[in-house]
Amino acid sequence: MSDHDHHDHDDEGAWRRPPGVFVIAEVEGALGARIHEIQSRVDPKLARSLPPHITLVGSSGIGPYAAEYSAAELRAHLAPICASTPPLVLPFDHPHRFPQTEIVVLPLRPHGPLRVLHDRLATCGLRSSQARHAFTPHVTLSFYRTLTREVERELLALRLEEPLVIGHLRCSLTNEPMPPRTLLELPLTGRDA
Repeated sequence: MSDHDHHDHDDEGAWRRPPGVFVIAEVEGALGARIHEIQSRVDPKLARSLPPHITLVGSSGIGPYAAEYSAAELRAHLAPICASTPPLVLPFDHPHRFPQTEIVVLPLRPHGPLRVLHDRLATCGLRSSQARHAFTPHVTLSFYRTLTREVERELLALRLEEPLVIGHLRCSLTNEPMPPRTLLELPLTGRDA
């Protein structure tokens, strides 16, 4: 996955992440299409690499799960979490740039139901590597490109009224520089209390 740990952007060529399993939630529907259009315009390489998504395991808060887990092992640990978690409806905060980088993201609040889901994924019994940063959930708008002031201002002024709906999780094996390989997808089917 191309944007798993945005904070390592400067080390991109010097450091290669070991293989691991990431858990993402794709931004779907009209909202996903709109974010993809923005990415395509301001950072075509990012837009080609993956659909718009939020990384729940593998970046901030918790590092990737160990690469040797099979789809069956992942399902055994994660299916109960997904079966008891209702779809999440999450508002975006205003875009911002990660400090000392060119990376612009649409942040989500790192607390409430999203934090509960993240913490359950972190403590489900699957071995993971150490994350280098606190949980900072977001959807990336620009990662690879150096932005002009005009484009940066445009991105930072963006306001998305439509919330992100997380309805399923995808587990992908990442072994850079190969593209990620989907191992498992699980719907969030819990009911609101």
